[in-house]
Amino acid sequence: MGYQGYAGDANRITREYLDSLLIEMRHIGAAVPDTGFKLFGRRFASPIATAALSHLKGREGSGMVEMAQGCARARALCFAGMGDEEELKQMLATGAALIKIIKPYADRGMIASRLRAAKEQGALAVGMDLDHSFDGAGRPDVVLGIPMAPLGREELAAYIAAAGLPFIIKGVLSARDARLAADLGAAGIVVSHHHGILPYAVPPLMALPDIVRAAEGRLKIFVDCGINDGFDVFKALALGADAACVGRVIMGPLEEQGPEGVSGKIEEMTAQLAGAMARTACATLGDLEPGLIRRRDF
Repeated sequence: MGYQGYAGDANRITREYLDSLLIEMRHIGAAVPDTGFKLFGRRFASPIATAALSHLKGREGSGMVEMAQGCARARALCFAGMGDEEELKQMLATGAALIKIIKPYADRGMIASRLRAAKEQGALAVGMDLDHSFDGAGRPDVVLGIPMAPLGREELAAYIAAAGLPFIIKGVLSARDARLAADLGAAGIVVSHHHGILPYAVPPLMALPDIVRAAEGRLKIFVDCGINDGFDVFKALALGADAACVGRVIMGPLEEQGPEGVSGKIEEMTAQLAGAMARTACATLGDLEPGLIRRRDF
């Protein structure tokens, strides 16, 4: 869904907000930075993960499998969106650590079977894409011909409890939902407006500080939407995110170069992040803090 040229285009608003955030340079006590990131018992070379993409075009075969291969090469976390159990199996066979995001299917049996497959096949975590529950007219959504239906709190809590894996809720853009996600037993959230699914949506990094406070350390916090380079990642982490997800910036490299394009883009962005960390005296990701970010008022 896009609103290019429209005043309410959430993607344009998000980009403008990201560009309004400036970085405070610091040099005294600086050290060579370590971009290592730990999640659910696994260590990654970077806090940059792929977004929960679906149906990608690759250079040769399945774009989703090639994306996972690229993540394995870069030692980065891979999210996966829509796709059947065979695709999930092939992605996991690459050795990538993977979080499977499941849509709120009206056929609840599809939810149960995909949760079960993710656990049996060795996914690191699972989650649900709640921001696809409705279409733009407030009706239950239909995605690629498959009907969706919203979940009540009790039903969502039941899926979280039954998953047998850490559960990530995608589509959180408020302190209210962050608190509810933690209360329902979620292990993490993705702060996202799903590439502008709601016109005039709050930019994720604008909502992020309130969300971090509301989470009170109970959730792992990912951010996506408009993350284009390592400096955007730096800003997200400084404002309290644990990791950032990238989507559209890897699509071109994936189509042109396959797995090498994905790993190359993630490594390029990680190098930019490391450069920003070195010039702000941040030796580890834990050293990033909100005081490093200033909002431009000129």
